[in-house]
Order: sequence, then structure tokens, then C-alpha cells
Amino acid sequence: MASDVISSERVEGTNVYNVAGDKLGSIDDLMIDKQSGQVRYAVMEFGGFLGIDTDRYPLPWNMLKYDTAKGGYVVPLDKRQIEGAPRYANDAVPDYDDTYRTNIDKYYGL
Repeated sequence: MASDVISSERVEGTNVYNVAGDKLGSIDDLMIDKQSGQVRYAVMEFGGFLGIDTDRYPLPWNMLKYDTAKGGYVVPLDKRQIEGAPRYANDAVPDYDDTYRTNIDKYYGL
């Protein structure tokens, strides 16, 4: 029986695809709720070239579904939707306060 838990080390670097199978980016980080211990957001790297000028896009964790055939996560988004999503530069990580989380969740219709 396969385990139903995974190390964050193994999640980081995992590719993210849209439903059509296009690669959107890869997981750079996980944002974990301090109180519940639940993963709230997977931060995806998207854009740039070879990690240069690559922005970080927080995706609500419950939007990601792992696809064993792809060996990565699938989200119901296309590149256009990602391009308009909340994001930040690697060196400018925002506080994930109530306002910021609300903006992310609102953008994705949650």
C-alpha cells in the first residue's frame, strides 16, 4: 500500500501541468498553516528563463491533483490565467496575511 503522505522535499521541484498536459511550471515552495499544520498553498515557479526573472505564484493546495502518469500535479488553469494571477519575485516574499490570502483565494474563485 502506498503512503498517503509525502516529504516537502519531494514536492518541491515537481512539475505542474494544466488539464491539456502543458507544463506550467514547477513547485518551488509550500506554505503551511502554523495552527493546523495543513498545506495552504503550493508556490509555483513560472516564467523567466533558467530560473532568472522567474516569478512565484501561490496556488491553493486543494487545486492541485497529483497525476501518476505525468509524475506531476495538474491544475484546472491555463497559462493566461496564471499570467494574471497574484505573484511575487523570489526576493520579495509577501506576508501571507489575511488580505493577501483573500486576494489569492478570490482570484481562483475560492
